Amino acid sequence: MSFLSKLRYITVDVTGTLLAYKGELGDYYCMAAKSVGLPCPDYKRMHEGFKLAYTEMAKKYPCFGHAAKMPNIVWWKTCVQDSFNRAGYKYDEETFEKIFKRIYASFGSSAPYVLFPDSVPFLRWVRAQGIPVGLVSNSEYRYQDVILPALGINQDSEWDFGVFSGIEGVEKPNPRIFEIALEKAGNIAPEEALHIGDSMRQDYIPAKSLGMHALLLDRFKTPDAENWRKSGAPVFPDLTAVQEILESGNVDLLKKY
Repeated sequence: MSFLSKLRYITVDVTGTLLAYKGELGDYYCMAAKSVGLPCPDYKRMHEGFKLAYTEMAKKYPCFGHAAKMPNIVWWKTCVQDSFNRAGYKYDEETFEKIFKRIYASFGSSAPYVLFPDSVPFLRWVRAQGIPVGLVSNSEYRYQDVILPALGINQDSEWDFGVFSGIEGVEKPNPRIFEIALEKAGNIAPEEALHIGDSMRQDYIPAKSLGMHALLLDRFKTPDAENWRKSGAPVFPDLTAVQEILESGNVDLLKKY
């Protein structure tokens, strides 16, 4: 019996695995500022300000404010305003409101994202084998409801169920998010599922800790990939390579890359 025939579900990470951010954060903040007649904020300061603001918000109100019952738009508005403040830009309430609406709308659309060309073919191939697909992502509800459909990744066409941190209230690397995926898959045994992601800490380790099969993608040739391999993780350059190995039926080839 081949490895593929033993699988009852495959779960897949989203950002870095199926899609990536397009351009720089500063591009979208610049466009928003220009829309109200203001000059572009400094890209570097804006990037650093956002990193600090996002980290603080994620710590105080994890899973996009799920436990605090904070509306998604309020979470992001607080984060974006703090980002500007940390970068040294303070706007009056009316001006900031206009800038924020532009930023929130941009990141709630397909504009800032690019889909890897092998993503849709791979997901459709998996489902054609009779294996359902679950998406497991540290993201808010707009990924499920707006962004993925806008990019052509649709439920019941490319995927069967989703576990999104902003909806479930738990995020990777907490293994609980993978337990939820197994439950949604029909309470299947961990060894009957394979998880594909791009982070050793957030994808591979927690999935393996439950007994799931797991592998990693190294789409951007990160220096960390060599350490992933040394630790025993199967690492692939893209989903096309993953499909080729799964089609071969030789589970030992999972360590080829």
